[in-house]
Amino acid sequence: MKSRLLPLSAAILLCIHPHLSFAQGATGNTGAQKSQRAGTNVEEVIVTGKYGVSQTKTLDTATGLGLTLEETPQSVSILTFERMKDQNITSILDAVNSAVGVTSEEVDNVRNSFYSRGFQIDSYQIDGVPTSWSLGGDSGETVADTVIYERIEFVRGATGLMTAVGDPSASINLVRKHANSKELSGFVDIGVGSWDKRTLTADVATGLNESGSVRGRLVGRYQGGESFVDYLEDDKSTLYGVMEADLTDTTLVRVGASYQHNDPKGATWGVLPAFFSDGTRPDWDVSKTTAMDWTRWESTNTNYFASLNHSFANGWELLANYNHMLYETDTRLLYVSTPCNWETGKCAYLDKEAGSGLIAQRYHSDGESKQDSIDIQLKGDFNLFNQTHDFVIGALYSDQSADTFTQLPVGVTTAWDEIPVENFYEWDVPEPQWASARKQDQDIETEQRGLYAATRLSATDKLKFIVGGRVATWLRSGYQWNSNVDYGDKNEFIPYAGALYDLTDAHRVYASYTEIFKPQNNLDANGDFLDPQVGESAEIGLKSRFLDDRLQTTIAYFDIQQDNLAQIDTYYVGTPEQRTAYIGAKGAQSKGFEIEVVGQPVDGWNLSAGYSQFSIEDANGNDLNTDNATKSIKLFTSYQFGGVLEKLMLGGGVNWQNETYSEGINPIEQADRLTQDAYALVSLMARYAFTDDLSVQFNAANVTDEKYYSQVGYFSTYRYGTPRNYTLSLNYKFN
Repeated sequence: MKSRLLPLSAAILLCIHPHLSFAQGATGNTGAQKSQRAGTNVEEVIVTGKYGVSQTKTLDTATGLGLTLEETPQSVSILTFERMKDQNITSILDAVNSAVGVTSEEVDNVRNSFYSRGFQIDSYQIDGVPTSWSLGGDSGETVADTVIYERIEFVRGATGLMTAVGDPSASINLVRKHANSKELSGFVDIGVGSWDKRTLTADVATGLNESGSVRGRLVGRYQGGESFVDYLEDDKSTLYGVMEADLTDTTLVRVGASYQHNDPKGATWGVLPAFFSDGTRPDWDVSKTTAMDWTRWESTNTNYFASLNHSFANGWELLANYNHMLYETDTRLLYVSTPCNWETGKCAYLDKEAGSGLIAQRYHSDGESKQDSIDIQLKGDFNLFNQTHDFVIGALYSDQSADTFTQLPVGVTTAWDEIPVENFYEWDVPEPQWASARKQDQDIETEQRGLYAATRLSATDKLKFIVGGRVATWLRSGYQWNSNVDYGDKNEFIPYAGALYDLTDAHRVYASYTEIFKPQNNLDANGDFLDPQVGESAEIGLKSRFLDDRLQTTIAYFDIQQDNLAQIDTYYVGTPEQRTAYIGAKGAQSKGFEIEVVGQPVDGWNLSAGYSQFSIEDANGNDLNTDNATKSIKLFTSYQFGGVLEKLMLGGGVNWQNETYSEGINPIEQADRLTQDAYALVSLMARYAFTDDLSVQFNAANVTDEKYYSQVGYFSTYRYGTPRNYTLSLNYKFN
């Protein structure tokens, strides 16, 4: 493991002791993406190398003030389009697994949970506008394609100022590609890979009139193929179109739509059993599944959007956004579990010899969720006491509905379908004939309203303060799965404060504070909703630039204190009406630090590296969320050769995390742990350019073929991560 830490150590040493650096080139910027027009909020983006962005790039994810990364008093990581291309990042899950300070757990083929600093991530934005995945999470958003996004931003720490709830983990902002080219430009990419994977990608942009004041862009990708998991095949189709028009020199209108269709066949619902009845553990092959060839988890995500950006003569900007999202699902699934006696609490487990002892639930559902949201924002600067200050005020309204209908197999008269699994080693459950009658099991409404304001006050040229707050309303009501839903809160005030001080032109210290408020729908053993999560989040750090802005570093320390953090009650014996229960941990505290290094220290060498470490405990000193890695390293680097090898680029990376586990009582009634030891996943890439426009790229992931659990959070079940795999693609670009 020591050898794998050397690149990260070298990068950190380079930042701390810049006099050890290599000779500097003439400039730290190797590429640029111009805005359509000065005077709008579509600012110039100058890329520092390929994996970082310059200090002129602004973002609204944390404060809405349009601050640069250096001016934002929180830890921020950005995956650029070039980084995603080099590392073959094609899904939101891939992006999370590649970004510093965030981790994932795979629930099944289409659902994943994301974490940061020990807490689950529930805050998502598209182009800076909050959106909810809590209902559409069953529709596969976490495995959605990244081809339509120009970059993905990860702001760690609570972002309640912008996202309606004070979530202490992080917020993920997906920034769509813009129609920013007046001339015909784009690329076409064809790829093949392990398990008969096939991809076809196209991205075309052009001006639509002679002056280029009207522009369009069309992006599409198809992915198909099999999997390392038995039966599993997946087809994904993504299409995105956007049109932009300069109505005047100061007004930009953008309209567009996206369509993503996932159709996994042989899809898994749930995970593999982790115990035999004698208390020992099975060691399944990574291809083992609880699914059948007839299981499906089809989903469609359609998004229509429109925005207006207007710049006033005094430099202030008005931004208005509208989004309509529609998630549709159609499932035919099979859930394998251990049968339990709900009265005695005794459960049966898998018999090691016979393969019997389990039960399977056959499930068929269809449903949809719709969300409409409107976001309006006004921001600009003003002069006071011989200093320039910034101000933003905004409002959001969002309404979401969700409906789910289920169908039972013909002949099943009870509300709960269960059949015995006679032999889990060699079993075959044919698809039943489904009854035509549909039962509505979910009918809920979620409403969000928010009014926020923030200002950055310049006390001196070097010292600045950010203060703001949001008045948030989050309400959910209706009915789902045998219980009424009615929770949330109105007009909760979430404050935000930050301070920044320039030690030198290249080194800035910062501090930020915000409160946590997050309604939750987890139930306790009595079937009651847990109280909202409340608490405080504080962070201090140092942001620095080296080598004429070629290299950017962030060092951050955070301290998060929270009450009512939901933890799985591993001693709870489920019922048909409620399979899982939670307890609200009191006095939860997460504290730790993060280090990130991004940039291009020398011409041709691009680097993104980071280390994250934290501890999370309750008021009694007991570890919480132990299935979440508390130490992790994310590293990816590439080098473009010069001279006779100028057509060749080589790269690689490593993701390392420490031990994770969950605890409970095993089948022989002994305290036990399901443990995943520390492990590292190594990736490699190579690209060769035949011409300036035509290139071939090779990517290899998990090259050591590490066998590991991709989640251990449920104690008695687990899931394996993806083994070694390869991708080969041919890319042609034009402009």
